[in-house]
Amino acid sequence: MSTTADYEALATAAARDLEEATAQEILQWAADTFGKRFCVTSSMEDAVVAHLASSVLPGVDVVFLDTGYHFAETIGTRDAVAATMPVNVITLTPKLTVAEQDAQYGPNLHDRDPDLCCSLRKVEPLNRGLGAYDAWATGLRRDESPTRANTPVVAWDAKRRKVKLAPIARWTQDDVDAYVQANGVLLNPLLWEGYTSIGCSPLSCTAKPGEGEKGRAGRWAGSGKTECGIHL
Repeated sequence: MSTTADYEALATAAARDLEEATAQEILQWAADTFGKRFCVTSSMEDAVVAHLASSVLPGVDVVFLDTGYHFAETIGTRDAVAATMPVNVITLTPKLTVAEQDAQYGPNLHDRDPDLCCSLRKVEPLNRGLGAYDAWATGLRRDESPTRANTPVVAWDAKRRKVKLAPIARWTQDDVDAYVQANGVLLNPLLWEGYTSIGCSPLSCTAKPGEGEKGRAGRWAGSGKTECGIHL
């Protein structure tokens, strides 16, 4: 396949045909179809999708966005994944360092304009980094938030003109927990400290959820923002 229309048609058919497939079957399809032109992205909240992908495509590229604002525990999880799993971790960085961004836009942009900060430090580096691939996989799940409730297991990413997979879209948190326990999958230590979704470290970006809250409730709490922009 060499045209955008071909890949879009492929994604549409796969979304239908693989809706009831297991996560491993979805990833095996991607490995068979795209080979080294396929990668997994990971925020290093956990290594579930990376672990799944490595079981069908050892040496798979795992793309990580180092925003310059990560918790030390997140960087440590990335390093542990690279050291202990049969994957090739690729770290992407923004064009501007945090200091350079502060000089150009003013300090604490994440507090004043979180959408711009995410665009500069997440969306642009990912768009640039995905240039080497025809397909990419994420850890999106339908149970995480209302904005993700209709996530297809395979989709056409029209903005990037790539096939996008969400192999665990149909999983619940219980499914994730069971897989982690059964396979000894690495987790970000912050999950044991009460965080339920882990992004950048400023309090305006990632906080522990309040009583009775769960999932992504601690992300950009009180701002009305629910996504960084990568999946919009």
